Amino acid sequence: MDEFHQGTVQDGASEVCDVSEVSWDVETDVVVAGGGGAGLTAALAASQATDLTVTVLEKEPEAGGNTRLSTGLIPAAGTRLQEAAGVDDAPEALATDVLEGCDYEADEAVVRRLAEEMPRVVHWLMDDWDVPCIYVEDFKYPSQSEARMHSVEGQHGSNVVAELLERVEAVPNVELLTNTPVRKLVAEDGAVVGVVAGESEEAIRSDAVVLATDGFGANKRMLDEWCGAIKDAPHYGAEGNTGDGIRFGAELGGELGCMDSYQAHATLAEVGAVSPYAIVLYGGIIVNGDGERFGNEGLGPADFSVHVVEQDATYELFDERIYEKTEAAGFGDFDEAVALGAYTRADTVEELAAELGCDPEGARRSVDAYNEAIATGEPDAVGRAEYRHTLEAPFYGTKTKAVLMQTQGGLVVDTEARVLRADGSAVEGLYAAGGSAMGLSGTGPSGYLPGNGLMAAFGLGHIAGVQARTAVER
Repeated sequence: MDEFHQGTVQDGASEVCDVSEVSWDVETDVVVAGGGGAGLTAALAASQATDLTVTVLEKEPEAGGNTRLSTGLIPAAGTRLQEAAGVDDAPEALATDVLEGCDYEADEAVVRRLAEEMPRVVHWLMDDWDVPCIYVEDFKYPSQSEARMHSVEGQHGSNVVAELLERVEAVPNVELLTNTPVRKLVAEDGAVVGVVAGESEEAIRSDAVVLATDGFGANKRMLDEWCGAIKDAPHYGAEGNTGDGIRFGAELGGELGCMDSYQAHATLAEVGAVSPYAIVLYGGIIVNGDGERFGNEGLGPADFSVHVVEQDATYELFDERIYEKTEAAGFGDFDEAVALGAYTRADTVEELAAELGCDPEGARRSVDAYNEAIATGEPDAVGRAEYRHTLEAPFYGTKTKAVLMQTQGGLVVDTEARVLRADGSAVEGLYAAGGSAMGLSGTGPSGYLPGNGLMAAFGLGHIAGVQARTAVER
């Protein structure tokens, strides 16, 4: 990856040029920089003004970004799908869960706006775009007061992206170009009026630009600057996540917020596929090389990953009931992990541990102590009192490790997804969504609630697309 894609905010290298320095090669109404979940959502929203042209510029050979690699579970509270399932939920409850999860360190106005936006986004996808959304009613993450995840069949980000791409490619006023990185913004008197993109550095005139290039998980220099604690963990996000949009906006005076925030995941199977955390939440446990539990797995995949990083090796242990329940739930990650041979089966805990490579006696003691705590109804030795179920033979397991999924810091935006300067003024013509914008998780790694990333991608993406088209139409 070239030096441009490994730049930092502090480099001083200019990634914004003045309009006087370019001759326009192409004109469009809205440019969307990045073709992940946020960018594709923004493009669809902007395209609904059918007299406008929308150009999506994706750096990688394939669109999808981090959304393609995600679980594809989109949080929304108060949808008609929930209502049909008999679930009484509301945006206010989602906002409260997100804000309490990060100790109110996120922008409260933005969180509340997104909580209100999410049911509208789900209904918009279903009604305007005929996306067959489903409600995942039997699965609730820690810190979410209700089951409120929505997806499509297959319950994986690749399936969600496939649905979005099918719609984008069918819309006549949207053009999606891959292998076309945005390399610079073009500004006139502080307002964004276009971009320079592609290896040939074409100048594209545009009335609005949406930054949806995601975070900086693949930029080692930016990780070292902002997220040193996780910089050496394997990166499971898209390789195009090098912080380009964040640097562009910052050069125009855009304020940065929560730059030390990130989402890690605790259970990447050794074969290279994510082992869904549903396995733990259905009752599985995680042990280290000595077969000992080292933290409360019920904290969730992001919070618990902080403890996993401290271990030399970790192992996920569960039983046949959990295997079958996870299989029946239809998680795409699980199907991929099974296809790659991630899981080992054995009749006893000792046999399973020996095959996996952790201490057999230690693993047996951990399972016995876990089961005994459940029988007594008391919290166990690591403080876990929820998401428990007695483990019984036959047993399953896999060797796991913690990985960095995405960074959560970025450009500060308002409730209309406009990029803001430190003085509160907006950078005219510039919007940010998904990982390019400051996330909903506060500072550090512990405030991330599962779903925060896709909430920022789809919620801010939809808002940015609507606002961009509205600004152009004025």
